[in-house]
Amino acid sequence: MDKSEIYKFSTAFGSSAVTYLYGGWSGVLGVLLALVIIDYVTGCFAAGAESKRGTGPGLKSKIGLIGITRKVFIFAMVAVGHLIDGILGDSHLIRDAVAYFYMANEVLSITENGGRLGVPIPSVIRQAVEVLKSKGEGEKDDASKEKR
Repeated sequence: MDKSEIYKFSTAFGSSAVTYLYGGWSGVLGVLLALVIIDYVTGCFAAGAESKRGTGPGLKSKIGLIGITRKVFIFAMVAVGHLIDGILGDSHLIRDAVAYFYMANEVLSITENGGRLGVPIPSVIRQAVEVLKSKGEGEKDDASKEKR
């Protein structure tokens, strides 16, 4: 098997896995992925800054590995939400509610990282966290009402 066939197989396998686990790629998943990456990067910056100031442990590979493991778990939970959606019906209510929940957590974590770096956080970002939290909770409530 040459490299181009391996690439084609890998692409087909990856696409099939994303479709099965998440119902295909969506804007919601794209935003969640971007927020996860931004949170991890800003967390690394904040840890480095705290290390230079002597106020934190700095960059530690063990802490970084735990962070990556948590990020993988986020996408596992979104996949679980999609699989439950598949049992209950053909919508993405639970998947998206789970994604909104984690988006709110990621934005909150990003703002905390900004605070650790000494960056002022606009109030509109704080308000966005509240909107995402309520949207995640609201969609979950809507899904349970529809199934009754």
